[in-house]
Amino acid sequence: MREFRLRVFAVLFFCSVFLPVADGLAAAFHIGLMTGSGVQSSDEMLAARKLIDLYGDANHGGMVRHITYPDNFLHDMETTIGLLVALADDPLMKVIIACQAVPGTADAFRQIKIKRPDILCLAAESQEDTRFIGTAADLLVNSDFVARGYLIPYAAKLLGAKTFVHISFPRHMINETMGRRRLIMERACDDLGLRFVYEKAPDPTGVAGIDGARRYITEQVPKWLKLYGKDTAFFCTNDAHTEPLLRQLAAHGGYFIEADMPSLLMGYPAAFGITLNQNSDDWGALLKNVEQSVVKAGASGRMGVWAAPLAYADIVALTEFGRMVVMGQAKKNDMRALLACYEKASPNGAWQARRYIDRAIGKTMNNCLLIRQDTYIFGKGFLGLTDTIIPDKYLATPHQ
Repeated sequence: MREFRLRVFAVLFFCSVFLPVADGLAAAFHIGLMTGSGVQSSDEMLAARKLIDLYGDANHGGMVRHITYPDNFLHDMETTIGLLVALADDPLMKVIIACQAVPGTADAFRQIKIKRPDILCLAAESQEDTRFIGTAADLLVNSDFVARGYLIPYAAKLLGAKTFVHISFPRHMINETMGRRRLIMERACDDLGLRFVYEKAPDPTGVAGIDGARRYITEQVPKWLKLYGKDTAFFCTNDAHTEPLLRQLAAHGGYFIEADMPSLLMGYPAAFGITLNQNSDDWGALLKNVEQSVVKAGASGRMGVWAAPLAYADIVALTEFGRMVVMGQAKKNDMRALLACYEKASPNGAWQARRYIDRAIGKTMNNCLLIRQDTYIFGKGFLGLTDTIIPDKYLATPHQ
């Protein structure tokens, strides 16, 4: 009897998502997904392929309609806006997700809501100020930049670092999330007894491009280590900087706690010559594979990551959550249901979430969530940072 009920449930679920058509089955509604192209991070493309395999391509009767934002998105903002808004022309479109939510996403969401107020607009890892995009999106999820502003230097101190170098550029520093995190890092370093240094690097969307930005990091890291010492931890705010930074730190010394967008696929495969199945989402196996290469390269105890990749989890979880909301299985402000989607998307690590508080106006934004995981150090294991109490003064630090 139990087996019969399960089969009936499966049939009903399938029929609720797909409608019969002459030549097969077509999705009852569509979910639009905008990700990066994979030039800087392959996580987003892996997630998109996973979802198309699971729910089908909307161009062929399935549920997911996938597009990519321009690689030079800063200068092609109108293209980003146009691509997102065009998704709303699809009469079956019910959910639109942007990850990473690059500049232009908030304006696109506002236009979509005027055109199609029934469409659920979801965003993750925004590069626009939280308040600005938070008033346009139905739901925004960012990594907990406030908590990580304290925890990353704290982890560096645990590993033995004496200096903390923050690498970025002006475009990122005027962003509310990144600028506020840098300020927290600087104050945390002062309290923890670490020397804080800010180093400016080329913006990959600038004249030098991605190749020029990577070349700069490759050339500078040995110089920085000679200047600051091998007991220095480095953090960069851009994906393109990560690969050369990892490669040079492995060769010359220094620490790397975790990437701005923590992932096993962020920089590690290319930096260590690791051949991975780019279609695999067996994160436990991938973690062991990367760890073996990092340890073999002599970087054991010096480099870390999240066991579950952030961007991949964002995209898969938000797609599943959006599907549930459309089908009446969850409400758009249900944080418990959303976290369950994250756990399902990446069961290799536990997630923590809290609602974002805009300290400038003293208001909690209920539709903006901050999420985080523990840090895993290759050759050492988890640091237990989820149990670390973050002093209130850091949580209250505004963006200046």
